[in-house]
Amino acid sequence: MWMLPAQNQSWVSEFILVGFYSDPTSNSILFFAFLLLYLSSLLGNGLIVTLICLDSHLHTPMYFFLSVLSLLDMGYVTSTMPQMLVQLLAQSQTISFAGCWLQMCAFGALGLSESIIFVIMAYDRYVAICYPLHYTLILSWGLCTRLAAGTVACGLFLSLIHTFLTMRLPYCGPNIVNHYFCEGPSVRSLACMDTHLIEMVDLVISVFMVGSPLSLILTSYIRIALAILKVKSTRGQFKAFSTCASHLTVVILFYAPATYIYMRPNSSYSPEHDKQISLFYNVFTALLNPVVYSLRNKDIKGAFLKVTKCSRVAW
Repeated sequence: MWMLPAQNQSWVSEFILVGFYSDPTSNSILFFAFLLLYLSSLLGNGLIVTLICLDSHLHTPMYFFLSVLSLLDMGYVTSTMPQMLVQLLAQSQTISFAGCWLQMCAFGALGLSESIIFVIMAYDRYVAICYPLHYTLILSWGLCTRLAAGTVACGLFLSLIHTFLTMRLPYCGPNIVNHYFCEGPSVRSLACMDTHLIEMVDLVISVFMVGSPLSLILTSYIRIALAILKVKSTRGQFKAFSTCASHLTVVILFYAPATYIYMRPNSSYSPEHDKQISLFYNVFTALLNPVVYSLRNKDIKGAFLKVTKCSRVAW
């Protein structure tokens, strides 16, 4: 049942983010550690995007979607890390109500968009392996552009629903969020009314944006595996599988913690543990994605060597 707060209660105008704060010395160490992680994520993903733009051999649907993933990763980590770094440096833990609204919306939109782009990347691998002669015909540049735009639009739309339903709740105190950013469940737990209906809507969105993509990805890879098994040569099978290994790795890195956080009963919610899990899929996946793709991808390595060689010649 929805219970409205009493009329004489004051409304919250800002939130206090607990984060990972401790004594000043520990905060300084955390600041430099998180700054290094943030800059490394931006550098790694920025390098992937730059290489794909500069090397004409990488102008294929597969690398187009990889560049979209890298851009989403850069935005995803930027939606939380700069604000946390400022708070660690300035010893200020407050965020305005409007700032919390914006951060929640941006974080949700980028995360949901990544969930969709992984499905599109799985479909790309399915077409490339099962229909190699029609690959560029099926995944034309027009279709790739529409898929990328639709991904961002869908992620933004669903995030706006989640953010609107969460932030329209009455918040009349306390205003201490036990998280390092304005994450939906953490903020919603402070509402001074029953949030059961909002939680049900969130669960539906979570099932739709985690369960459905995982099912589609699994279906794609079952078909891919069946197609690979029909290849007679072992070398051909290995080559086909290697093109999917990087994608499967980043899918696991993203969906495993996301499933744990957003598809479990509220009764098992543990703020301290969840902060660490959120940090992993928000920061470390953005850091690891370019590493996974560059280590296992000869085309990316070749493009990097080509660009560095051209740079040396220019100097």
